[in-house]
Amino acid sequence: MLDNGTPVRIPEPERPSRVVTKPSDFRPYPALLTMAASIMLLLGAFWLSSRLRPSPLWHDIALFTHLASLVVGLGAVLVADWFFALWAFRRTTFAEAVRSSSRLHLLVWAGLTGLVASGALLEADLGSPATVVKLGLVAALTVNGVHVMGLGKRMSGVEGPVPAGLLIRGGLATAVSQLCWWGAVVIGFLNANR
Repeated sequence: MLDNGTPVRIPEPERPSRVVTKPSDFRPYPALLTMAASIMLLLGAFWLSSRLRPSPLWHDIALFTHLASLVVGLGAVLVADWFFALWAFRRTTFAEAVRSSSRLHLLVWAGLTGLVASGALLEADLGSPATVVKLGLVAALTVNGVHVMGLGKRMSGVEGPVPAGLLIRGGLATAVSQLCWWGAVVIGFLNANR
């Protein structure tokens, strides 16, 4: 205490960076089940697309839904990546970037689900190598999305400086996401103009 009775505040030493997790936080089974269910739904949509022959009206509705889902899904991904770019340029905190991007998961999944569901009605040429690549990109995007949700939970527990390993995993997940989204967009555009 100082002579006037005011307590002296001693700053706490800087803690090393760490990710705070409890043993009960690591549960691989829900992630694996989510991934398996997502892949099964994708395979079901691919199978349906080879069996369904929608009327011109349903085809137009599916095409509009496909484009709207692209706007929602890819738009949410771009905004989430923007929050991390703001953090990289020291315009926001890491915790705020993680919180803000986690709020967008529902929009990303809604967009991806809408793309897959509407794509089943667009009579994709499953014999085309470009279409097969596009379907592979969508499957990779789905698996990566499940990984990103788990990664976001780990990132939300970071105290102090962000561990390099977590940043590398986040950067790779972002690169895979962008490659898959834009790759599918380009292939879809090329297929539509044939």
